[in-house]
Amino acid sequence: MTQKSAKNIADIARIVGVSESTVSRALNDNPLIAEKTRHKIQQVAREHNFKINAKARALRTQKTNVIAVVVLFKERTERGISDPFLLDILGAIADELTLHGYDMLLSNTRTASDDWREYYFSSKRADGLIVIGQGEHDARIDRLASQDIPFVVWGATLQDSQYCTVGSDNKMGAYLAVNHLLNQGCRQIAFFGDISHSEMEQRWQGYCLALQQAGLPVDDKLSFVTDFTSESGYDSANRLLRQPDLKVDAIFAVSDVIALGAMKKLIESDVRVPEDIAVVGFDDVAMSMFCHPSLTTIRQQTMEGGKLLVKKLLDKLAGKKVKSQIMDVQLIVRESSRRAD
Repeated sequence: MTQKSAKNIADIARIVGVSESTVSRALNDNPLIAEKTRHKIQQVAREHNFKINAKARALRTQKTNVIAVVVLFKERTERGISDPFLLDILGAIADELTLHGYDMLLSNTRTASDDWREYYFSSKRADGLIVIGQGEHDARIDRLASQDIPFVVWGATLQDSQYCTVGSDNKMGAYLAVNHLLNQGCRQIAFFGDISHSEMEQRWQGYCLALQQAGLPVDDKLSFVTDFTSESGYDSANRLLRQPDLKVDAIFAVSDVIALGAMKKLIESDVRVPEDIAVVGFDDVAMSMFCHPSLTTIRQQTMEGGKLLVKKLLDKLAGKKVKSQIMDVQLIVRESSRRAD
């Protein structure tokens, strides 16, 4: 065999002196193989002009080495994949999939058909599915659970759900945010969000709990249905300011992009933040630190969340049992709410 005649994985294995399975994993950059061994195998493969025939491998193993990630949007939302929080968690998922030798197929419910089993699995588009969000209690997720399809969901852990979720402690996060505002002396706290979404419904519950524990009523007039966009946050703040009888002294927004849109409208209207109206968001996207005033928010563990989603899905693909997991959140206090020392 000449130096340039390696035809298959078995040839590479003989040259390096390892098993064929080790070569296969190393060529897919699997971190289970020691870095030194991985680099050696990859170097030998390059020297012998060896490339994996991905189509042949897929036919042989019935695997695509692709994980589909579906971002579940509500029908009426203007939210897009460019949303900063979505970009953060999608980046974390993509990085983790790459570490495990998988490619990511990104789509949303505006492009995928209603029959996800047929679209992703019967057509061999993907080996598994990660769903970001649950929309308005979308029935397609429940159908997947009944079809024994390997998938996991980023979202709220729902009672009696038959699928695995990874998500933040939404109720506690909202409770921390509103309790912080109460401690700053705020008493008329508006809620900006749409509780038809499961995660936002839990944030509404945390909002209500904090008010009730403080002996304050939950006033429906202070709840503004708001989409997941800065434009909608801006519009909700505009609607609020047109009702001066409400005497609002704080806003809790269910996302940072909503909070940022609301603050823009407040500042344009010569409303001082936080002196007149304090503002707290949710997510801790990068821009929340650099806006003026900087935004108080609830930090979600997006990097850890992306890693957990991938781990749990790969465990499912390996036939292991997985459980839903709720991650802790953290209150990050910045200028938009800090009234008292």
